[in-house]
Amino acid sequence: MTIQTFPIALTIAGSDSGGGAGIQADLKTFSALGVYGSSVITAITAQNTCEVRSIHSVPIDIIEDQIRCVLEDLSIAAIKIGMMGNEATITAIAQCLSNTTHIPIVLDPVMVSKTGKMLLASDATQALMHQLIPQTTLITPNLPEAAVLCQKSEAQSLDDMYTTLDQLMGLGSQAVLLKGGHLASSDRCFDLLGTPSGIHRFESTRIKTQNTHGTGCSMASAITANLAKGFPLEQAVESAKNWLTQAIEQANRLNVGRGFGPVHHFHNLWL
Repeated sequence: MTIQTFPIALTIAGSDSGGGAGIQADLKTFSALGVYGSSVITAITAQNTCEVRSIHSVPIDIIEDQIRCVLEDLSIAAIKIGMMGNEATITAIAQCLSNTTHIPIVLDPVMVSKTGKMLLASDATQALMHQLIPQTTLITPNLPEAAVLCQKSEAQSLDDMYTTLDQLMGLGSQAVLLKGGHLASSDRCFDLLGTPSGIHRFESTRIKTQNTHGTGCSMASAITANLAKGFPLEQAVESAKNWLTQAIEQANRLNVGRGFGPVHHFHNLWL
């Protein structure tokens, strides 16, 4: 029997009972891109495509044990962090990952759900900015999240995005991917990747669909999977964006729920 080795990625995030975002989306993304996925669950949510009904935070000692168990045994090649929920969880994760500087970390600062439910306590933003972001390889905020992190109004134009990106680069992460999907006035979608070597702009046609649940989680996870496979950062982001664009384009092939349906993670596998 031939033994085949696959890169291993870790996701630290909340569980989505509807299967479209969070841990479920992360593991689907890892699998779709040929990466073995491990997970640490920070919160359990009761949600579907229409609402987030309730949230239960996992006890801190259980979160810490999950992280330690995975890191002690598995050869983790990249880490994705999503929903954390509160300051105590952020602090615990930051401490547990303090000795993993050799592993790329992608942080999706999940703050608000697609349906408008707050997913991060208001007093936790400072902990996120000062304790965890400086440990990361890449952060991937959307425009509303970037506005909170920068303590300013939400960007309304591409020029505003460049100004916001400049502020985000000062938070301490090695790189920033500012996602511009919330610029609803444009029929184009712009994402800006800021790195120490410069800014790269990604541009694509806006896809008309309401099935976009889990796009942020899936994008960050796709980048993480690509980093686990050894891609340079810019290539990891570009490849992830191309994959996600196709997943959104094919989302209407699925018939999941009555609200904001999920993207089609397995668009290139379910033929």
